[in-house]
Amino acid sequence: MAKPIIVSLGGVESRFDHEKLDRTKLYGKRQRQVLDPGGARCEKAELTRDGTLLVRTGMTAQGYFDEGGSWIPNNKLVGLGPDGKPLPMIGSTLGEPQKLTGPVDPVEVLDLAVRSVYALNPEGLDPKLEAELKAGKVYKFTLCYRGGYQSETAFLVGNSTGFFALVGSPSETAWLELASVATDAGDAGESDDDDELDFEMF
Repeated sequence: MAKPIIVSLGGVESRFDHEKLDRTKLYGKRQRQVLDPGGARCEKAELTRDGTLLVRTGMTAQGYFDEGGSWIPNNKLVGLGPDGKPLPMIGSTLGEPQKLTGPVDPVEVLDLAVRSVYALNPEGLDPKLEAELKAGKVYKFTLCYRGGYQSETAFLVGNSTGFFALVGSPSETAWLELASVATDAGDAGESDDDDELDFEMF
């Protein structure tokens, strides 16, 4: 069982058991299955472009093939920064208290590119935090689920059905506008007779 999500507000900790939500849990799923002539289920696989390797479902989530076709598991991969130097490893935040920031403007949640949603089951909830979440307040904290090279932003929210963590990365919208407004260079007093048809020409 995964370690709990622990957050701290004013020095008081709250602990949550968590379960990841997805479309399957919300709506159920249907799956089209392909069977061989004997009635056994077929499994999807793909050939690499050079036709030398057969890649089955789930294999690319466990590692990568290098240019020579050798298999490199994920635990052997190293993250590199823009300068080409190895990045420091970030440990998992599960089981480690994370300081809450807020309450924050709910608009911040709208600017989050959400990757995961977790349903939270309180195992020890600060009454003050519980009251504020039920009143619609939003709090922010840092989450790194499995550990890696990058942490994510999580928003702690609540409603009548429970408590949730919305996890993702803040998205920045780049707005474009003209440096200067284009104006008509023509003289407004000039006549546009040149564009008119002269029927005497026909």
